[in-house]
This record gives sequence, C-alpha cells and structure tokens, in this order.
Amino acid sequence: MTAKTSESGRKVDGQRGGVRGAMNPARVAVLVLVVLAMIFIFENTRATEIRLLIPLVTMPLWLALLGMGVIGALFGAYFMRRRR
Repeated sequence: MTAKTSESGRKVDGQRGGVRGAMNPARVAVLVLVVLAMIFIFENTRATEIRLLIPLVTMPLWLALLGMGVIGALFGAYFMRRRR
C-alpha cells in the first residue's frame, strides 16, 4: 500500500516529507550526541597503550575511542533491528 497524494504531490495521510518530517526530537538528540562524541574523540589525540587480550598496542587515543564508538553503534543498530 502506498500513501495517497494530492494533485500538488503532498501526502494526504498526514505524513510529512522532506527535511521537516525527517527531523524529530529523537533524531536531533542523537545528532547532538554524535557531535559531542566526535568533539570528545578528536580532542584526545595523544598516544596510549591498549591491551588487546594478549598483545600491547600503542595507538592514538582518538582512534581507539572512534573504534569503540563505531562498534557500539553497530551493536545498537543490530539490537534495535531485532527488536522490531
């Protein structure tokens, strides 16, 4: 089933399209959190030692934080998709 449209091309079922329909409070909050996380990640640029099970790896802290953020986002997306 598709949403009915009027002659002007706007959706009749009460759904908004475009940028205004895409920006709801939850998405704005997520966008703000992503921006704050990126600022935090790129402010921490010094090298650090990280133990990965057995080996000791020296890498920039921003790279480790970014990697953990990406892994966390992937897990969150996976579990949200399974919940639906």
